[in-house]
Amino acid sequence: MGGLKPALAAHGVSVNITDSENLLGNTTGGLKTGATMQGVTTMTMDIDTAKAFGLAGGSFHVSALQLHGRPLSQYYLGDIQTANGNEGENASRLWELWYDQQIGPKFDVKIGQQSIDNEFIGSTYTALFVNTMAGWPVVPSADLYGGGPAYPLSSLGVRGQFKPSEHVAILAGVYDDDPGAGAFTADQQALDPRGGRFSLKNGALWIAELQYSTKLLGLPGTYKLGGWYDSANFADPLYGYNHRGNYSLYGVVDQTIWQSPQRSAQTLNVFGRIMGAPSDRNLVDFGFNGGLTLTAPLPGRDNDQAGIDFGVAHVSSRAADAVIAAGASRHPGTETLIEATYQAQATPWLVLQPDIQYVINPAGGVDDPNNPARRLGNELVVGLRGIVTF
Repeated sequence: MGGLKPALAAHGVSVNITDSENLLGNTTGGLKTGATMQGVTTMTMDIDTAKAFGLAGGSFHVSALQLHGRPLSQYYLGDIQTANGNEGENASRLWELWYDQQIGPKFDVKIGQQSIDNEFIGSTYTALFVNTMAGWPVVPSADLYGGGPAYPLSSLGVRGQFKPSEHVAILAGVYDDDPGAGAFTADQQALDPRGGRFSLKNGALWIAELQYSTKLLGLPGTYKLGGWYDSANFADPLYGYNHRGNYSLYGVVDQTIWQSPQRSAQTLNVFGRIMGAPSDRNLVDFGFNGGLTLTAPLPGRDNDQAGIDFGVAHVSSRAADAVIAAGASRHPGTETLIEATYQAQATPWLVLQPDIQYVINPAGGVDDPNNPARRLGNELVVGLRGIVTF
């Protein structure tokens, strides 16, 4: 940026801008065939308070999103595991605004507006994939208010992190569970198009996670166990009355299983993430995604990655019964996703990523709204993601 970034860095300030554009098309099945273009520009500023103000151990972060274009899943697919991780309603919004303070060598506290997908339930290797559920998983996306305080939303909260050793970290936080302040209103993004709207009247989202990093036969791996509890009311999908509270337990595995003896950059990695939630108050009661990634897949392409991801979303029995009670002829079950992708570092500032996704039994196998006599057809999604870093 014309020398601006190194000048700011000397004073502890880091400024970054990235733009991700996604051209995706549905070639068969779903609601209809066709293609859309949607993207997001992300702007972030981080301040090291020790360098900037002489306050040791502190860091300040602010970020904003500018979403533009048209989502594919809502208008063309009708699936549960949305095709594009950048999907969201068009808006320019404040995303995160927080302060983190180190307290001693092993503990830090973060307070402010946070998007919890940046720290919780994350998998290192799923970050490669285009499908939304490789990032923030399907269970909280479907079951929490507005999908939870995760991209493109966020909410007020406090997070503590304790690192008793270099291999172990314990994270715990409490957040406003209603990021758009809409309670039972489905469209929290429309209610909060600029970011920063909170009610603090609905309920609290509590979440905790244990992380353990180790080496298995000399190869690095990270293992996570966690769970969340939401204290608000959640309506029974079939009977309509409220259940007090909602919860989920989860596990995450990221493990390198092979490294080339000739090229250290080339590794084969396996990942898996599993989650469950009660059937009587949720749309999705089970979610899983897992697969493989290969770094430096081709000679001379050490910054490239390739991978395959397999995802499952199971519609809860109570939600499926509600679909039948509403007059549908099919009882929804399990939606399955297979995604293959290749991420190429075309230039130091440009990444190009061709992607293909196949969705089996979209929405768990529901009636096609265009022709209720048949099931919503399996979908083949192809496209290209481009990421520019300024």
